[in-house]
Amino acid sequence: MQARQLEITGAFEFSPRSFPDHRGLFVAPYQEAAFVEATGHALRVAQTNHSVSARNVVRGVHFSDVPPGQAKYIYCAQGAMLDFVIDIRVGSPTFGRWEAVRLDSAEYRAVYLAEGLGHAFAALTDDTAVAYFCSTPYNPSAEHGINPLDPDLGLPWGDLDGEPILSDKDRDAPGLAEAAASGLLPDYRDCLAHYEKLRSE
Repeated sequence: MQARQLEITGAFEFSPRSFPDHRGLFVAPYQEAAFVEATGHALRVAQTNHSVSARNVVRGVHFSDVPPGQAKYIYCAQGAMLDFVIDIRVGSPTFGRWEAVRLDSAEYRAVYLAEGLGHAFAALTDDTAVAYFCSTPYNPSAEHGINPLDPDLGLPWGDLDGEPILSDKDRDAPGLAEAAASGLLPDYRDCLAHYEKLRSE
């Protein structure tokens, strides 16, 4: 498996090798040794999530309070999606920037987002199935959102072949500036301290 660190600190792309034959295909989208070598720590999995989305569905931007935060390891089990890592950590040198990685069931690449980063994706096909390994369980009181259509983020939803389909919760979420002004966003220094703690355990 190949690993690539993205420009946003705490975000990585993983590319596994696939083994097709006359029966179908075998692939291991998560491999602990490659993950530890890239990130410097093991992945704690407290919960796994699975979502299925219609074409043009947008989910996110989602994030959690740090500490403890919620890191996510994500791959597309069926279909195709455009996955976004958004740096929403106040004080980060890349605050407000995002990176996009196409995830699909042809190459089974995966994205890891450390605690404190924002996550969103757009389904590019019907019945896009997404698997998430989460470092902490669902905690509604600690989970927040930013409107993915916020022009300050500049996420390229215009590349979709139709209008983005959002939940009411995501559409009603605050913009990036409003979330920052209200003190809702994670602090970069707190996140770095948390990452260092993970590497020392």
